[in-house]
Formats: sequence, C-alpha cells, structure tokens
Amino acid sequence: MPDPPGQVDAGVAPKHQAYLFAHMLRDAYGKMVYSVSTDGLKWELLNGGVPVLEDYRGHPDICQGHDGRYYLVGNRNDKSLQIHFWVSEDLMEWTPFSTYTPDLNSVPGYPDALPRVGAPKLYFDQASSRYLLTWHTPHRMGSTEIPEPYWASQRTLSTTSRDLITFEQPPRRLLRWESATIDTLVRRVGDRYFAIIKDERYPTTDWPTGKTIRICSSDSLTGPYTDPGPPISPNFREAPTLISSPNGQAWYLYFEQYPGVSYGLTTAAELDGPWVPVFGDTHHKDWDKYRLPEGSRHGCMLPISMSQHRALRQVFPVDRDEPN
Repeated sequence: MPDPPGQVDAGVAPKHQAYLFAHMLRDAYGKMVYSVSTDGLKWELLNGGVPVLEDYRGHPDICQGHDGRYYLVGNRNDKSLQIHFWVSEDLMEWTPFSTYTPDLNSVPGYPDALPRVGAPKLYFDQASSRYLLTWHTPHRMGSTEIPEPYWASQRTLSTTSRDLITFEQPPRRLLRWESATIDTLVRRVGDRYFAIIKDERYPTTDWPTGKTIRICSSDSLTGPYTDPGPPISPNFREAPTLISSPNGQAWYLYFEQYPGVSYGLTTAAELDGPWVPVFGDTHHKDWDKYRLPEGSRHGCMLPISMSQHRALRQVFPVDRDEPN
C-alpha cells in the first residue's frame, strides 16, 4: 500500500521536523500525557504515560502565543465554569497563568444556557493578534423527541482576548446555524478561517451526519461561518486535531473513535478537500500506515523542532516496553 501523502523525500529538508501530541489516555481521563512523532504518523508515548503536569485537568489544547511562549487551556470538569491557562517556554515546565469565568447568563441570543463549560480550545490568530477561545455549552430544550437531548443542545461559544487576561464580554455563539456542535477548533489557512467541528446530533436516518467531523469556513476569525460541509469521518467520532504534513503539502486530520477505541486519520491537499482516509491504528504493524499509543484519547497535535523533540524525549523518556 502506498504511504500517505505529505512525507519528505530522501535528502530534502522537512518543513515540519517533528510533532507533539498532548493528550489523555483511556485510563487517565482528564490528565495530560505526551507522545511525539517525526513524521506525523508513528507516535511514541513519553514518560510511560505518566502525566507531565500533575495539576492539569481537561482536554489538552496548546497554542504558541503572541510572545512565542506556549499556552495550555483546560478546566476541571464540565460543571466547573472556570477555564484555566498555563504558560511554558519549552513545553516541559508549565506555570499557572490566568483564569477566565465566562458569563453564561448574558450570551446574546442564548438565554437558556446551562452552567456548563466543555472542552475549551485555544487558537492564536497572528493576523489579528488575538486569541480565540472556544468551548461548548448546552441549553434547556424543554420537551423534545430528539435523541440525547443534553448533547443535542450543545452549542459552540467563544470569546477573544489579546493577552489571556482580559476577555471580550459577554461570550458569543461562534456558529450561527442551529445544530449541536462540540470540540470546535479554528485554524487560519491563507486568508480564510476553518472551523472543524463535531456534529453532536445523534445519527438517525433523518440526521445521518450525526457524530461526525465536519468543516465550515469564514473570512473572519469570529464568523459568520458557512454551513458545515459533508462528513469527513465515520459516525461516532470526535476530538479532531489538525497538523500540516512534514513537507507542508498535505493536511493530516486525526479524530477519536470513542471511548478510546482507536484514532482515525484522513488527509487532503486543501482543507476544502477532498479528504481521503488513511488505513492504520489497528495494531497490525505490517499494515498500519499510522499508529498512536493504545488507549489514546482527546488532545491536540502541534509541530515542534527537532531540538524540542530531543529535549522532550530526554526529560520524558520513551517507554521502551510500550506496545506501539
């Protein structure tokens, strides 16, 4: 079988030298562990799966910010309204930075929001020098025949900040259309912004796109965003994360088959698609074109330098007994 597109030819310097995957494990939900890769396909678990930041709780999401430092976001659980940030110079030592508590009682056009904050995610937009913080919050639906009404009521909320200390108030809905969404992340490519979402409606013959990963776009960081495109994953997938390939000519979009069953990977030359599935993470090494540590769950992937890769492996050694 051919290798996925985006790898570097022999003798050619890669655009992206290595990658970090900050994520949870099935048996350590809400804690943060590290895995690394040099090709964006084969991932090694670091530190024997021991959390790298004991105080952290959440769905790990990291971005490099306005000052070149790395910022990490999380929250204790969905019932906790506080969103916490940490900062790091080197991805190894993390320091508490700030805390934000959104006013969910004043969201425009969302009067029945419940006091819940799920899976906050952070993106720094260099074009506008602003951070975009997103999360999902449900609302009171009243009587309904929709399956899973709690999850069907989820909407993506957002706010912006220039320093992660002062935030736009009140938060707003990021997506204008009426559909359940969670795990929304935003990236800018060229002059366009892409929101990668999980369609959180339960799949039925009336709503076949439920529990899939979909993409919409906008010419502005805060929207309005287009209606979502067709699914780029099977049903019952979530927690998308996106990286550019080593040669910078393809996109790798990972998503979890929950709860911690395996990861899927799809690839495209452009975020508009078409997207092509990649075979892997079956733990049949002769067949797999990519693989992640067993039991990997929600997290984020980001490019790092080879010197960062070496330093992380030194501080958090690879577990040589790890089955991957």
